[in-house]
Amino acid sequence: MVIGEIKEIIRHPVKSFRGEKVEKTTIQSYGLYGDRSHAFLDETRPGKFLTATQLPAMLMFHAEFTGPESLTEFPAIKIQSPFGHTYKWGDTALHKELEMLSKKTIAPIQYRPEHVPLGAIEEEHLLLTTDASLAKLEELWGDKVDNRRFRPNILISLVEKIPFTEDSWFGKRMLIGEAELEIKRHCERCTIIAMDPDHGTLDLTLLKTVVQKRNNYFGVYASVLKTGEINVGDKISLLDNM
Repeated sequence: MVIGEIKEIIRHPVKSFRGEKVEKTTIQSYGLYGDRSHAFLDETRPGKFLTATQLPAMLMFHAEFTGPESLTEFPAIKIQSPFGHTYKWGDTALHKELEMLSKKTIAPIQYRPEHVPLGAIEEEHLLLTTDASLAKLEELWGDKVDNRRFRPNILISLVEKIPFTEDSWFGKRMLIGEAELEIKRHCERCTIIAMDPDHGTLDLTLLKTVVQKRNNYFGVYASVLKTGEINVGDKISLLDNM
């Protein structure tokens, strides 16, 4: 059954940095190609990453790949700082800027194109949101909601604009482009959704609305069953699990 189509594809080459919208990409075994493939380890908390939870300003650093996808090595990453600086991944000046802002000792880490461990993504392979649920949340909150607050990988345009219909998808398979997913569970939200992705300002009323009206859930997680190419505009079908 066709339930909709891909409206947006968003990947985040650097964990907690602003992502990039792309017209097409491949779904690898770990999720979108290169998603959260580069990160900074917080050496004051062994085994943990520096994220926007500790440093909200990270949301205002924009990262994008600058070349074609390759399974041999990732293309170079261009990073735009909110303070007007332009960096490449690995630049010492970027490292120093983040240490100055966070007041922490950090270390860059990057993974391989064929394997990004789940720890970098933290919960599951992919995060999905729908246009109908976003529209309903705007109604509940009383203001426009920027989908980037939720840091999804795929925004789905539904055929039937039923808010939170994704609550009924758990355990089902999704055919999306050449790939196949399994819808796993809700995404439980944190303070990151309260941060404006352009200015880094904090407004907890959106988080409170999601807590009160949605039991703190927005978006759903999916795992990868079959890899393949996806494109904006691809039809999406939902099947009962087998």
